Amino acid sequence: MKILAVIPARGGSKGIPRKNVRLLCGKPLISYSIMNALNSKFDLDVVVSTDDEELERISLAYGAKVIKRPEELGADNVTLDPVIYHAVYTMEKIENKSYDIVITMQPTSPLLKVSTLESAIKYFLDNDFDTVISGVNRPHLSWAELEGKIVPLYEKRLNRQYLPKNFLETGAFFITKRKFVKEESRLGNKVSIYEIPENESIDIDSPQDWWVAEKELSKKSILIRTDGYAEIGLGHIYRGLILASNLIDHNIRFVLSSKSDIGIKKIHESHFPYSVIEDDYEIGELIKEYKCDILVNDILDTKREYIEYCKSLGIRVVNFEDLGTGAKYADAVINDLYEKRNDYKNHYWGSDYYCIRDEFLLAQPAKFRESVKEILIIFGGTDPCNLTRRLFEIVKTIPYKDKIHYTFILGMGYKHTDELVLLAEDSDLNIQIVRDVKLITEYMERADIAVSSQGRTMLELASMAVPTILLSQNERELDHEFGYLKNGFINLGLGSEVEDRTIRETLIWLINSPQIRKQMKEQMLKKDLKNGVRRVINIILGVQ
Repeated sequence: MKILAVIPARGGSKGIPRKNVRLLCGKPLISYSIMNALNSKFDLDVVVSTDDEELERISLAYGAKVIKRPEELGADNVTLDPVIYHAVYTMEKIENKSYDIVITMQPTSPLLKVSTLESAIKYFLDNDFDTVISGVNRPHLSWAELEGKIVPLYEKRLNRQYLPKNFLETGAFFITKRKFVKEESRLGNKVSIYEIPENESIDIDSPQDWWVAEKELSKKSILIRTDGYAEIGLGHIYRGLILASNLIDHNIRFVLSSKSDIGIKKIHESHFPYSVIEDDYEIGELIKEYKCDILVNDILDTKREYIEYCKSLGIRVVNFEDLGTGAKYADAVINDLYEKRNDYKNHYWGSDYYCIRDEFLLAQPAKFRESVKEILIIFGGTDPCNLTRRLFEIVKTIPYKDKIHYTFILGMGYKHTDELVLLAEDSDLNIQIVRDVKLITEYMERADIAVSSQGRTMLELASMAVPTILLSQNERELDHEFGYLKNGFINLGLGSEVEDRTIRETLIWLINSPQIRKQMKEQMLKKDLKNGVRRVINIILGVQ
């Protein structure tokens, strides 16, 4: 089959002046359609029909042939049919051959992929169609004017996903048999629509279209490698979800190890795509499969060999909470829970880079009260040391039972929920047990005091200005240098080594020290924790 691709491109454009020669993500707009056609495995002849010298020069530079369009075919009211006919007729004379198939490709469809074009050509060749037109399915509840009245073009009001298909033509391609290419028409008798993906369907006619195309072409493919299981909790998973939500205009995919039981469950519920691996080095196949541009590692300390392997695949590597031997070799390392420990130019230290969830950006800090009425107990998603149970036993011995209400927040990975609920029912405490909270700020903004571990929850409590007593779950949490008095916390150290009596007396002291609680709140309010996400996203994308 001899196939000719014709790209009609005028020099004049009213919506976007000179749009066909303007640079879109660094390349002339017309170059995208030329390269799509030339890169096809079907060995297309490619010709640009134009009335413009600059377009001619650019088209030749990108490898297309050029037919100069006659002046009478360059007017605004001239349709494409005679333009395409002229190009085909002229090319057949120049090349001394007859074409079997003619494909019209508009230069205003830069998002079309070569693979989609090839699939459409194969669809045309495998079926007995005279013409195949690119179309995008956009079902809507449509109306029209008929005999002076506005009438519906549907029989029944349904949600969009249940409406019948409604195809709109795009400029991506118009494939037709040569015998149907005439001065007045290119349409054969047997016509079919080849549906193309929404993100390939844009026809650039306006500045808004240009902006959308630019955003689509600038998309990165980003893999977020993270984990969540009982021993490490869900902090890394929650941060990954924050990043994914703020990178929504890119292609995001999570990668988790098979041991991340609760992490996989949480990502599955989020509806982001994900893959599960058995070995860290399986990430290489995913990087190749998804044509990854950026790998985000949120898996604690990395090894040099792993980072060098990832970097050898030609991608950008950004790590979180990394104090391992691999940190030096990543493009960027963000350690938001630690103060500065070295002068590596690729490291970013401290709470300026903390990624806070959206609900905290909108919430108001807890109000100060002289008398304590609400105490919040919250030890993260898993609480591996079961500090929650210890606090329950301790608060049973605290005075003021009729004056103070206790709220215990249990994460989805906490394994002792049923036991704690039964104990609470048998106690005389004014207590509420809440599991897997969806909107945690509602509870924090009511709290006068909190008792928490020294992970990410402490930063959320700081953003809500809740005076907090900290008990670390493990040695690594002790290194989280944000959790000290200068930032409004009373840090009792490693929870497993702190006596119950110490926790009890500290809590009673804080209840009876309104001036101290007020000072703790003021220290917390001095920290800017709401702009970290923006800073981190720029680091991930390599934006200065």
